[in-house]
Amino acid sequence: MSSSLGHRWDMMAMVLCFLALALALALAKPVNVINLSPLPLDSPSFSPSGFPISFLQDSQDTSLQFDFYRETCPSAERIIRSRMARILNQNKNATAQLLRLVFHDCFIQGCDASILLDDSNGNNNQSTEKDAIPNSTLKGFDFIDAIKEELEDSCPGIVSCSDILVVSTRDSIVLAGGPFYPLFTGRRDSNRSYYATAMAEIPKPDANISETLRLFSLRGFSTRETVALLGGHNIGKIGCEFIRPRLHNFHGTGQPDPTIPSDFLDEMSLICSVSGSTSPNGAPSPVRSRSLVDSAVGSSVSAGSVFGKNYYDSVLRGRGLLFADQQLMAHDKTADLVRAYASDDGATFRMDFARAMVKMSNFGVLTGPQGQVRINCSRLVSSN
Repeated sequence: MSSSLGHRWDMMAMVLCFLALALALALAKPVNVINLSPLPLDSPSFSPSGFPISFLQDSQDTSLQFDFYRETCPSAERIIRSRMARILNQNKNATAQLLRLVFHDCFIQGCDASILLDDSNGNNNQSTEKDAIPNSTLKGFDFIDAIKEELEDSCPGIVSCSDILVVSTRDSIVLAGGPFYPLFTGRRDSNRSYYATAMAEIPKPDANISETLRLFSLRGFSTRETVALLGGHNIGKIGCEFIRPRLHNFHGTGQPDPTIPSDFLDEMSLICSVSGSTSPNGAPSPVRSRSLVDSAVGSSVSAGSVFGKNYYDSVLRGRGLLFADQQLMAHDKTADLVRAYASDDGATFRMDFARAMVKMSNFGVLTGPQGQVRINCSRLVSSN
């Protein structure tokens, strides 16, 4: 009897020890840090690259497919990849330029290459997306033109400019050390441009977190996907015209943003002096040639740098270059995501970024009889 009671007491003591240990571990875990558990990749419902097949199918038109040009232009993706490698060898900032270009295209009415047009519906006198202030410093158009020209030599009138833009961006990300993500092809090109929408709905560098999340949410992106996509700012350089208002005339106050750490404010002010060009309301002027922030400052990294989590490290330390970037720390959920992405070796960010890029690349696509396949990416077929 006493032996049985002793055994029970031993078991109870062991259980209490385990509970105490679990409680201690829970209390020791840092607060405000969330675990971003990866989706299970060993299920038959996932593709070999780790992307859920159902997600790939549900997020795009059924007319899109892997290797869409396998019969009409079997060398299409090889040509894009090969030319992209040569471009990146000559221009180390090409990845950042294309990433920004594809984002500005897809965010406005979908991935339809409307950002590439020099005319709108055949009217050269009508403003195009290129003319919109948020797009005035975009670069990389010549990369798309070069790839298109090579494809036209091999397969005339077959490969769309919208497919070239999303595939070349993906390939440039991989070549720069970023994650691979699968893409369906078969997109068609828009037959018009959307100047007014671009003026109103491209996320602004001085937007608060609520506005940024609202614009992404309207396009079906979750908070987690939004924070992952913003991590694309970890490569390339940011023009001083986007930073200067925050340093010298924050929201029209004539003063710097009070949330900028004093040492970082001094550092940025030396590079982006008040003498730069801005419009009367403090917004970035629509200039084509932009001055560049030195690679040593904050999240502005030199071309060819490792595609990693440095963006989140910078934001976590209060050294986000743009107000919109630093605003990620002003919202509990986005701040938790920043901490989570900054807390590991970058693997979680890379997977989330890749998944979000798949989704963005399939947003609002034209397929089948919709749109057209341009011969010259800057002009409509009817205008050639």
